[in-house]
Amino acid sequence: MFEGFETRWLQAGEASILVRYGGEGPPVVLLHGHPRTSATWHRVAPLLVRRGFTVVCPDLRGYGRSTGPAPTSDHAGYSKRAVAGDVVEVMRSLGHARFALAGHDRGGAVALRLALDHPGAVSRVALIDCLPLTEHLSRITAEFATQWWHWFFFAQPDIPERVINADPDSWYRGDPKSMGQENYDEWRSATRNPDVVRAMLEDYRAGLTIDRWHEEEDRAAGTRIKCPALILWSLRDDLEDLYGDPVQIWRRWAPDVRGHGIDAGHHVAEEAPEALASSLSGFFAGRPE
Repeated sequence: MFEGFETRWLQAGEASILVRYGGEGPPVVLLHGHPRTSATWHRVAPLLVRRGFTVVCPDLRGYGRSTGPAPTSDHAGYSKRAVAGDVVEVMRSLGHARFALAGHDRGGAVALRLALDHPGAVSRVALIDCLPLTEHLSRITAEFATQWWHWFFFAQPDIPERVINADPDSWYRGDPKSMGQENYDEWRSATRNPDVVRAMLEDYRAGLTIDRWHEEEDRAAGTRIKCPALILWSLRDDLEDLYGDPVQIWRRWAPDVRGHGIDAGHHVAEEAPEALASSLSGFFAGRPE
């Protein structure tokens, strides 16, 4: 995986972040979701390099081989604000004060927070298979609670760790054929690490508490994404089924927004890398939809 890329650990405050980077040209950051690592981008990242970008793929704080602080009762150490700060510090360490950004799933929540908190750092943002956390929570239905029940299970204290760590291979199911063997092996190693499992659960605990409060503050203050935004979603996932057109919801958060679906299941970077890379490269290069 990631032939021609460099791999380093960079310190970002109280976190140590594994980062893969390669290529030449305008910088692009790719943020993975749960329960993946930066390896989920192994088919997309080289395509973007070939299209003329510098591509940076970090493991989010606590995920994969990145580490974070010990959890606290307020979950602030795993808030999207803290994780977004890691990304800014990593990019500054690599010599990039401003960059394009894409986030998938939980990485999309980090990308939103980064764009809101650090508008001068983000030139363009792509948000994939996600909505703002408060938009999900304000639209809770029986269908959402049934399909996304894990959000509320993960937020419980201690119980999820005991359940998941008892048999992580049964809980986190992956397919080496569709994921790619090296990606699968890295992901499986991470999900069998109790410290990683705890950090991933802290991500969700933060999502229902401190992250939600931060978004509510943004809405009250009228804070919006200042840069152009691209909304992408997997047509064989449930985002559109639950909410209709995601672009219409994101227009509450960004004045310059466009988007479309991609024919894939939830892990679009692994299932439809050519289509995703094409959409991202066109948007990052400033080409119209």
